[in-house]
Amino acid sequence: MQTAEVLIPILVPLGAFALTFGIIYLKSRENMAMIERGMNPKEFANRPAPYRNLKNGLLFIGAGIGLALAYFITQYVLHDEENPALWFAFIAIGGGIGLISSYRIEKRELLDKEGER
Repeated sequence: MQTAEVLIPILVPLGAFALTFGIIYLKSRENMAMIERGMNPKEFANRPAPYRNLKNGLLFIGAGIGLALAYFITQYVLHDEENPALWFAFIAIGGGIGLISSYRIEKRELLDKEGER
């Protein structure tokens, strides 16, 4: 057995424990800071996020379009030449375009609501 094969069963559970502990620790510190400032942490945990579905939908649509575009490029332009970087790049570009369009829609809605007041 090589040293990497011996370390993996030790480091993976240790890393999972450290990640879980870090998330819980930082969340409790955030809650304590809110209590010190006189805020109620439970109010912020349950606040509505009206554009969450829009953001997720546009992200998945963009990633799907990126996947489809990468497929067509590899099939018809590169003629079955495998290039995984191309796939990841188009997924990221499509998802980014989806998130940017979500931001622009949310910003336009917010500006429209402020203009009505």
